[in-house]
Amino acid sequence: MTINSERVAIVTGGSGGIGRASASRLAADGIAVVVHYNENKDRADEIVESITKAGGRALAVGGDISDEEAATALFDAAEREFGAVDVLVHTAGIMPLSPISRLDLEVFDRVQRINVRGTFIVDKLAAQRLRAGGAIITFSTSITRLQAPTYGAYAASKGAVEAMTLILARELRGRDITVNTVAPGPTATPLFLEGKSPELIEQIAGNNPFGRLGDPEDIAEAVAFLAGPARWVNGQTIFVNGGAA
Repeated sequence: MTINSERVAIVTGGSGGIGRASASRLAADGIAVVVHYNENKDRADEIVESITKAGGRALAVGGDISDEEAATALFDAAEREFGAVDVLVHTAGIMPLSPISRLDLEVFDRVQRINVRGTFIVDKLAAQRLRAGGAIITFSTSITRLQAPTYGAYAASKGAVEAMTLILARELRGRDITVNTVAPGPTATPLFLEGKSPELIEQIAGNNPFGRLGDPEDIAEAVAFLAGPARWVNGQTIFVNGGAA
């Protein structure tokens, strides 16, 4: 095992938009990063290469985050490479959209498996394995408050994420580990943009007080805050949405 006193973060969904930006932002703060991916190894390798070229330390590890053995292997890899885990940033998730009346139950079950079961598994492992001074950061969505049509299954899964995360914060009393949820608003990621017309994207952006979508880097700033200096922020859902109502 390689022992290293620097902080170490696992970023699930690290090959995606917010995950990728979060991995880069944490690496810029001197944190060693394990970039998790499920299917897109090439993009995960790219972010690892980018981090290492900039003088940081990073490792790409694949696997289905909703599978307990694969998630355990992810934590094992982080400990083998860097000696420990201090921060979990759990961005991995899916967002198929459909009116509730027309949503296939198999799709609903898949959303809950990945978004809810996956969060439960990595939260459980992080609670067992993070060092004192650590941080668990899960992801919800501002849609839980905006109640936009077609987001029913996704919002349901993220409501569960909020509940689990905030309960875990209370359960870790005495461990010196913070547990918070980040709830982005509409953000220009492939996950959000997929299937939306330019006109709809423009309309959504125009509804924000800033007149634009969020950038992944906007969300990554909140992640870096919670992963590092924000030791007195605990058991909270942080809405990072530019003031979307």
